[in-house]
Amino acid sequence: MGCRIFAILPLLLAACASQPTMPDIAGDVILLGEQHDAPSHQVLHRQAIESLIARQMLAAVALEMAEQGRSTSGLPRDAGEAAVKDALAWNEDSWPWQPYAPAVMTAVRAGVPVAGANLPRSSMRSAMAEAQLDAQVPPPVLEQQRQAVRDGHCGVLPESQVAPMTRVQIARDRAMAQTLAQWASPGKNVVLLAGGAHVDPAMGVPLHLPASLRVHVQRWPEQPPAQDYCAQLRERFKR
Repeated sequence: MGCRIFAILPLLLAACASQPTMPDIAGDVILLGEQHDAPSHQVLHRQAIESLIARQMLAAVALEMAEQGRSTSGLPRDAGEAAVKDALAWNEDSWPWQPYAPAVMTAVRAGVPVAGANLPRSSMRSAMAEAQLDAQVPPPVLEQQRQAVRDGHCGVLPESQVAPMTRVQIARDRAMAQTLAQWASPGKNVVLLAGGAHVDPAMGVPLHLPASLRVHVQRWPEQPPAQDYCAQLRERFKR
């Protein structure tokens, strides 16, 4: 814990620009937070990756959308999308491929490894019961995380499930932090693509990164949701 956090200035992303631009930043880890159903955020991902590649600054790309332990290392630059999805064990039911394909394939074409960073699904049940995860963040942050879980489930999640689900969130943040530390390279950047809450310096991945790493965080402005997820969730709980 205790890594140094710096905010990235907004990317200069004029639609007519032929070359995406990014502020000249120093650091080891760049955390790009997104709203998962905002297509413009995934466009910004690709443009940020292109900019870092152009400067020869990109060491690796880590993804919330794939499980820890998976990577494209060893694939040739001309690998097809099917081979890349197979290397990452991409789960189309959880994460539609097309929004993320441009950023992922841009890195692969440049010879930059793309790594899964999320907690494996097989580890989630054990994380729910791992009470020591509660102590991995300060008590006020733990309560913030629990409230975020309540809010994220639109207030319909049984209270008995709030603590276990919060532990999963903490375990996911820790897994992503471990992956970033593993791929960190002196003099270059490793980028994480993840949901905005995961990159929150107050309660997400940055809390679990080594103090030696300098961290830059960018969360894009929220967009109107594509659909009413709370209405859908309430209907599911009614059934």
